[in-house]
Amino acid sequence: MAKLLYISANPKGPEKSKGMQIGEAFLQSFTDEQPEIEITKIDLFQFDMVRMDADLISARGKLAGYGMTFEELTEQERAKISKMHGLVDEFIQYDYFVFVSPLWNLGSPAVLKTFLDNLFVSGKTFVHTANGPKGLLSGKTAIHIQTRGGMYTGLPMAELESGDRYLKIALRFLGIQVLDPVIAEGLDAFPKKVPEIVEDAKVRATAAAKDMARKSVFI
Repeated sequence: MAKLLYISANPKGPEKSKGMQIGEAFLQSFTDEQPEIEITKIDLFQFDMVRMDADLISARGKLAGYGMTFEELTEQERAKISKMHGLVDEFIQYDYFVFVSPLWNLGSPAVLKTFLDNLFVSGKTFVHTANGPKGLLSGKTAIHIQTRGGMYTGLPMAELESGDRYLKIALRFLGIQVLDPVIAEGLDAFPKKVPEIVEDAKVRATAAAKDMARKSVFI
């Protein structure tokens, strides 16, 4: 059975978050195409995960760079690296990923960056080769649903947007196929048009979900 992981990064919750409302439209459409899909939801503002601190950086370096064993790590290093590896082991069990986040101050909420930091584990999600790093998560597909207060697409501001841009870079580095995002923008710039903007995004999200479900054949 195929599995989909829905990752949201908005403290407002589904009732107030426009992005999560668009995300729900995406999930409904995807489920219509793949009724047997197993869906798991993660709210990153409630999700327990480790941050890249001195212990975690040290543990990664000792294991990957210096060839030390797990037992040679400090107690704190073992606890934190184990938690990171546990997150990755769960993540790689999924076939599809839906990321839902707002654009805050030109980037994504910090919790999303923290989550992505946890995915970079040498030997699990990527390996170093003579030709550079190689992602190990090929065969998996992701899409980003993003809400923006201002207007960026096709404008000079597009060069300053680093939320969707970084997400694509990170996931593709790991070997994941990333589809074109569903973006709802101008929510703050045009408050009277918010219902129209959201409805248009839901229509595009519905179409994107059908396309994603039909193209990605689970074997």
